[in-house]
Amino acid sequence: MAPTSNLSHSALRRSRGFSLMELVIVMTILAILASIAVPIFNVHVRHAKEVTLIQDLDAMRRAIDNYTVDKQKAPQSLQELVTSGYLRKVPDDPLTRSADTWITENEDTPFSPDAAAGIKNVRSGAEGADQTGKAYSEY
Repeated sequence: MAPTSNLSHSALRRSRGFSLMELVIVMTILAILASIAVPIFNVHVRHAKEVTLIQDLDAMRRAIDNYTVDKQKAPQSLQELVTSGYLRKVPDDPLTRSADTWITENEDTPFSPDAAAGIKNVRSGAEGADQTGKAYSEY
């Protein structure tokens, strides 16, 4: 009985693991799936950043307009919108991940004769263009 139990024990040990060929095949399949999924994921992340950029610019432009109408003068900086309560905080540009890269455009003529010229628009300072070729600085 001892020889048959040794034979079945060694056969059982060999059947527990995977062969090198099986592992190579599985790794190849995983690499193929990853090479398909990663570019699609990157496109979706880029699109999400562009949508966030559009929403942040819209919120800041509305805050600039509301501030200008309420105070009868344009804000001198984006931080002034925060201190006056029109924004909770200056949002980070989703493409540059910084609040310091916003480009502000000053108005040509002040809202009223006794007020100083201030911000009339804000744009992204990110380089590059979206999927349609429109530059981020033109949003």
